[in-house]
Amino acid sequence: MEALEVKTVPALILAVTLVLFVLVGVLSRVQNLDEYWVAGRKIGPFASGMAIASNWMSAASFLGMAGLLYLQGYFGLAYVLGWTGGYVLLLVLMASQIRNYGKFTAPDFVGDRYYSKVARFLAALITLAISFVYAVGQYKGIGEMFKWIFGMDYRLSIIAGTIVVLSYVLLSGMLGVVRNQQVQYVVLITAFLLPLFFIAKKMGFFYLVPQIGYGEAVSQLQTTHPEFVLPWGDEGLYSWIALCFTLMVGTAGLPHVIQRFYLVPNARDARTSVVWGLFFIGILYWSSPAFAAFGKILNPDGGKEVADVIIINAAENAGLPEWFAGLLAAGAISAAFSTVGGLLMAGSAAFAHDLYFGLFKPTASAQERVRVARIGTVILGLAIMVVALDPPALIGQIVAMAFAIAGCTIFPVFVLGIWWSRAT
Repeated sequence: MEALEVKTVPALILAVTLVLFVLVGVLSRVQNLDEYWVAGRKIGPFASGMAIASNWMSAASFLGMAGLLYLQGYFGLAYVLGWTGGYVLLLVLMASQIRNYGKFTAPDFVGDRYYSKVARFLAALITLAISFVYAVGQYKGIGEMFKWIFGMDYRLSIIAGTIVVLSYVLLSGMLGVVRNQQVQYVVLITAFLLPLFFIAKKMGFFYLVPQIGYGEAVSQLQTTHPEFVLPWGDEGLYSWIALCFTLMVGTAGLPHVIQRFYLVPNARDARTSVVWGLFFIGILYWSSPAFAAFGKILNPDGGKEVADVIIINAAENAGLPEWFAGLLAAGAISAAFSTVGGLLMAGSAAFAHDLYFGLFKPTASAQERVRVARIGTVILGLAIMVVALDPPALIGQIVAMAFAIAGCTIFPVFVLGIWWSRAT
């Protein structure tokens, strides 16, 4: 792929998509504290489920999932099962209970449940750390797409993406983020599925349901790349289970995911929103292995160089028109922006609500807290941008680091706090 060539049709598709995101943010401007933090607690379960899925299906899911499967084959299925299994844990153990507490943030719950300002302080720091690490991976995805479509330098792409996402998060808070995430889900799932049908058809596989038809592609790879279909991969069963478990508890411990349950009117809607969210997430995760298998056949030796953009690489190598690649890029940007919006809201909430208001200035007015939150959003967004200029690893690997932190910290604290009355 040529990095410095402007691709006109994809650029137009992406430009329209970005303008739409900012417009939704402008139309959702808020000053009210409840609307800024928890969208007024008036998001219905279907809409919340769509926002949960969009919030979740980051660049790591849209781009990174297929890339990991492309590189690791069978072993990469641990990411699919781990990330979706975490929502089952949330549904069974946490969703309705979290909503019943009626707080704003994850550190809010920790501080009140354990009667400890120190615990709240530590939870806020951990939330900031998780949001920071997770968002670095999303920024990398944004940078790669801007670079590929607009022919921009990678670093300039990161700066441009930062400006766009900050513009609508600062304007509209959680209300605008949720509304944008509903739009972004429609964009990303359409962008992900439509090219898949045509790639399968071009390659001669069963294209009506390519998620089933790619089995023939896997059979071909068994001959040419047997390691791709080797059960548990080269790492073995223990590593596969360990990774799957880590991602599962990490998912259930992510602060920006937990915060979603405060947006719905009641506990029943919290549970229902998880079911809808899991359904919407499952549509994409059911399709990622097909993209990986098709990409492996079309470009068997691409390696890490193409892993994070294998879905676009597969569309190009299959001979699809350029606008298909533009649609995929718009979907990837939607996925990354939707998650970054949620992460910046979680991080700014930890900064303004849990640290500034909760610990340092309890007398702060609602307007002052919103102002501090916006300042925190800018600081966090710029700090993430600096690290993303020279990212340390692949998108999926960076994100997996955030899951490990959440699984070791937030998840056990929440589960014990909800289910064991003697936990201190």
